[in-house]
Amino acid sequence: MKNLAIIPARAGSKGLPDKNIKKLCNKPLLFYSIEAAIKSGCFDTVMVSTDSEKYAEIAREGGAEVPFLRSEATSSDTASSWDMVLEVLERYEEIGKTFDTFCLLQPTSPLRSAADITEAYKIMLSKNAFSIVSITELEHPLSWCGTLGEENSLEGFLKETVTVQRQAQEKYYRPNGAIYIASVDEFREEQFLYRSGSYAYIMPKERSVDIDTEFDFNFAEFLLLNNSANNKRGHKE
Repeated sequence: MKNLAIIPARAGSKGLPDKNIKKLCNKPLLFYSIEAAIKSGCFDTVMVSTDSEKYAEIAREGGAEVPFLRSEATSSDTASSWDMVLEVLERYEEIGKTFDTFCLLQPTSPLRSAADITEAYKIMLSKNAFSIVSITELEHPLSWCGTLGEENSLEGFLKETVTVQRQAQEKYYRPNGAIYIASVDEFREEQFLYRSGSYAYIMPKERSVDIDTEFDFNFAEFLLLNNSANNKRGHKE
């Protein structure tokens, strides 16, 4: 199979300006996804999809391919990631390159490892899957969540029957934004990854940070520095 890694890096982030190239532990954020993709050994091509020549140059310095910039249509706030993926696949076909699968690796998931990508692809192959999506367990059961009434009233916030201990409740999961793998041909027919033939790759919370705010960024930096310190201690021992 020919596999393509797509790392989306628009320049127009509003919540955290220029977050995709912001230095995380002295390295541009998108470098973490580029390095994990290359190290995984799963891909024939690792590319960054961006609308910025500045971002493109940084991506190339990190080892990724940027053969073209995004169109204005797929760079807008209303364009979806899947619009961008379709455009990337079409642009590659125009230069004579086709792929069997693509893997969307958002740069906002810097703690995702090369091993995570490799394991997700193993599931893809073993199950002959249409898609694999990385997920992580919710911190609390859904039954502990509710909506507030007028003036922040808690009336009806939780059901009276919610008395079961957390450990005994059913587990719930959410997509963590780190890995989306899909068959190119089937994706073109249906851009919905949660259906028959789709499977989960479960990731721990400590590798599921999705950077959207300054707090997320600082938390990811704390985890990276903590992991680095622990690794150094291990080598000394």
